[in-house]
Parts: sequence; C-alpha cells; structure tokens
Amino acid sequence: MNYLLGAFKPACNVLITFNDGKNRKQVPFKKENGQSVTVPLFQSQENIAGKITIEPMQGKKIDHNGIKVELLGQIEMYFDRGNFYDFTSLVRELDVPGEIYERKIYPFEFSTVEMPYETYNGVNVRLRYVLKVTINRGYAGTIVEYQDFVVRNYTPTPSINNSIKMEVGIEDCLHIEFEYNKSKYHLKDVIIGKIYFLLVRIKIKNMDLEIRRRESTGSGTNTHVETETLAKFELMDGAPVRGESIPIRLFLSPYELTPTHHNINNKFSVKYFLNLVLVDEEDRRYFKQQEITMYRLQETS
Repeated sequence: MNYLLGAFKPACNVLITFNDGKNRKQVPFKKENGQSVTVPLFQSQENIAGKITIEPMQGKKIDHNGIKVELLGQIEMYFDRGNFYDFTSLVRELDVPGEIYERKIYPFEFSTVEMPYETYNGVNVRLRYVLKVTINRGYAGTIVEYQDFVVRNYTPTPSINNSIKMEVGIEDCLHIEFEYNKSKYHLKDVIIGKIYFLLVRIKIKNMDLEIRRRESTGSGTNTHVETETLAKFELMDGAPVRGESIPIRLFLSPYELTPTHHNINNKFSVKYFLNLVLVDEEDRRYFKQQEITMYRLQETS
C-alpha cells in the first residue's frame, strides 16, 4: 500500500515571500479555520513584489502547462460560503509550459495596486486580499498556493467635525439633553460629552452608554443585519436630580473597531452607533441612538 500513499503526497513545495517582508509591519490575521497568524500590512497604491519558490520533492519532476500568480481582492458572504466576488483581479504569467527538475525562483511585481477597500472580518461577511499561485498540470492535478495579506487605508483628520446635540424625553416625566464633542472619531479616539437632566419625574436606576456595530449584508429581501454591542460603559448608578450634569469620557482604543464602511462593492455596509440606555426602577428601558462615523487615522510610529 505504500506506493499508493506516496501518490497523494504533494509533488512540490511552493513558498510565497514578499521582498520587504522582514521590514514591513506584520499584523494579526484570522484564517478561515480560526487559526491566527501574522501577515504583512499594505495600503492602496503600494507596490506588491516578491518571489515564488517552487521546489520539487526529491527525485520528482514537475510537468506543467504554465505557472501564474494572481493578486485578488475578494468578498465572501457566509450565507453563500465558497463563492467569492472578485473586485480586484490582476495576473502575472510566470512560466510557459515545461518541466521543473530542481528549485526554481520566480520574481513577481504588481505596481501601485488599487486596493480601495480594507480587509474586514465580520459576522456574515469577509473581505480579503490574497496572492494565489497556480501551477497548471492538467490531468495530473493543478497545484494552488495562497498567501494572505492585510490592507488598511488611512483618512486625514476631517476638516468639518460637528458636535452632536440631542434631546430625549417622555412628556411631563423626563427631559434629558446630551452632547458629544464630535460626530467623527478615529479608532483610538476618546468620546467626550455631557448629559443634562432638565426634568426628572421618574426614578432612574442606572444609565449606560453602548457602542454598537451594525453590519448589513446583501440587498433587498436578502438583506441580513447583525448588531453587536462592542462596549458598555456605566455613566450613572443611582437616581439623578433636576439640573444635574454627568460627564462622559469613553476611550475607544481598548475595543476592536473598524472604520465605517458604506456600501462596499454593493455587498455590505458597517455602521457604528452610540446608544444611550436608561433603566427605571420598574426595569423599563429607554433608548436614544445616534450614528457616528469611524475612520482610521495614520498611526505614528
């Protein structure tokens, strides 16, 4: 039976490396099987270059019908798992049909690559960038190797960033004003604000501020919406009195946030909300939700 087992061994090893891999920042990346690895970080308009090493197993040769490398930007919906929507697809032919007897190294380069969307791993969708090497062997079985990398795109500080002022109330029972210092926040920002109690005739037990992420996938009747509460911050424990003012100071850096994504390739959107929750002594809950915009600011090393 040993000769049968040998037939299923890979015919060669394929290694994909980046030219600046040792100097480039590495970031954690969760693979499809849940395993966490570190991969290189890029941003749009960068050159992606490297080498592909193909080494036949000892005593074997590789007959092939051509070798190519592709750079793919893909969106996968989890309710349509296995079907990838390619929004970026670039290809470089590495070799014409022939034979490989010993280790062979192929350099490759994709220049100033347009990568408009960020890598994203969500509840129902993921967006990924990958290098895909294909050794076409026809009946002998095509060999495919993948190498993931992460893309993050940075936004300058917005020139206009208005504060948020809102009122929430129940007629003749409760009247609250709340104010947040701005409506657009970078991922390491601090939310600063105040809550004013103008009228309090119901007994408030506690008050929380939540950060919520809403992910929408699909369209029309096939729209799936998932809302996650990423953070819950207790603002007050106990009954407020009229005229009282409560400060808000919420640091965003401990939480795993992404930028706001608007209708990415007509496949999905990601929005963030500040949700103010008041609970009275009879456990009735009162909500006031406000959308905020998240963006990624260039990190200073």
